[in-house]
Amino acid sequence: MELEDQLAVIRRGTDEILLEDDLVERLKSGRPLRVKAGFDPTAPDLHLGHTVLINKLRQLQDLGHHILFLIGDFTGRIGDPSGKNATRPPLSAEDIERNAATYREQVFRILDPERTEVVFNSTWMEPLGAAGMVQLASRQTVARMLERDDFHKRYTQHQPIAIHEFLYPLIQGYDSVALKADIELGGTDQKFNLLVGRELQKQEGQPPQVILTMPILEGLDGVQKMSKSLNNYIGVQDSPDDMFGKLMSISDDLMWRYFELLSLRPMQDVRESQRAAEAGERNPRDIKFELGRELVDRFHGPGRGEQAQARFVERFQKQIVPEDLPQVTVAVPADGLLLPNVLKSAGLVGSTSEGRNMIRQGAVRLDGERAEDAGYILEAGQTLVIQVGKRRLARVQLEGE
Repeated sequence: MELEDQLAVIRRGTDEILLEDDLVERLKSGRPLRVKAGFDPTAPDLHLGHTVLINKLRQLQDLGHHILFLIGDFTGRIGDPSGKNATRPPLSAEDIERNAATYREQVFRILDPERTEVVFNSTWMEPLGAAGMVQLASRQTVARMLERDDFHKRYTQHQPIAIHEFLYPLIQGYDSVALKADIELGGTDQKFNLLVGRELQKQEGQPPQVILTMPILEGLDGVQKMSKSLNNYIGVQDSPDDMFGKLMSISDDLMWRYFELLSLRPMQDVRESQRAAEAGERNPRDIKFELGRELVDRFHGPGRGEQAQARFVERFQKQIVPEDLPQVTVAVPADGLLLPNVLKSAGLVGSTSEGRNMIRQGAVRLDGERAEDAGYILEAGQTLVIQVGKRRLARVQLEGE
C-alpha cells in the first residue's frame, strides 16, 4: 500500500498523532513496526467502546505491523486513576487472572491471534524489584506529575492522591521501554501516560514512540461515554439479538460516528452512504442495518447479523405484540398533541417532563421506530403501539376532541 494510503488508514478515527513526522519516517523504513496497546483487566467484559482502540490495532495489523497486546497484570494492582476524582481500588491477583483470560478470548474476535503477541507487564516489572522501582521513580518530578489533568484537579480541590498513583504513568512508560515500542495507542485520557513513555525511551537511548490517541466512544444515549455503570453500553459478549437491537436504537447522527470508529468499511463507502442518506436517496434505517450486520458478524460469526436483523424486523417492524396489550384512548385537539403529552395521557409516564427525558434518552418508540424529537406533534385518527423503556407498552388510539 502506498504511504499516503497507509496514513489515511491510520488517521481514520484517530484523535491525535504525536508526532506524525516520526510516523512517516518509520513507515518509510518498510519494516514491521512494534505497536503496543495496554489493557488493565479491571472487569471481565469488554464493550464496543473498548474496541475502538482494538479496531485500530487490527487496521495496523492488516498493514503488516507487529501487535503487542499488553495485559497490565502488574499495573492492575495499582489502578490507573485516569478520569477519576478518587483513588481507584487495586485488583486482587485472582481477579486479574480471571479477567485477563476473558480479555484474550474477546479481543481475538477482532485481532488475528496468529499475528498478535500477548504480553504481561509483570514479566519485567517484578524482576525490577524495589531498588529498580525507586530508580524509576527518580526520573520524574512531583511538579511534572501534577501537570496531569486528573491529578491537578484533585490536588487543587484538596482531594487525596496516594503516592503509589504517581507510579502508574511511570510503569506504563517503562512498558514501552521494555517492549521497544514504535507506536503506542491509548484513549485521549491516556495522553499524559503515553508521553511519559516517550520521555523514558529517550532516556534509555531508544527512538521515542509515536503516539496515537483514540477518541472516547459515546454510549447509546449519544451524550456520555459508553459505560456499563451508565447502562448505555453494547457488550462484546451481548447476544446477537441484543447487540443488533441496541445498535438499531442509536440516533442517525450517532450512527456515522459508530461507522467511523467501529466499522472496517472503507471511509469512502461510508461517506457515500451518508451523502445518499442526506439526499434522501437511501433510508438511514437500511444503512444502520448494514452496521448492525457487520458488528454482529464480527463478534458472533458470519451470517449471525442477517439472522439477528430478520428477528428484529419480525419483532419490531411487523409489530408482533402481545394479544392482551392494553389499549388506551387519548383525546387530541384539532392542532395535534405533543408526544410527551400523549405519553402522559396514556399513562406511560408520570409527567410530561419525564416524557421529554425518556425521549431524549432514546427510550420511546412509536410502532417500533425510535422517537427522537420531544417536539413531535401527533394528530388524531391514528393508532400507535407506543413503548417507553423495556416494560411500558400500550396500544394508543388518538381521537379528536
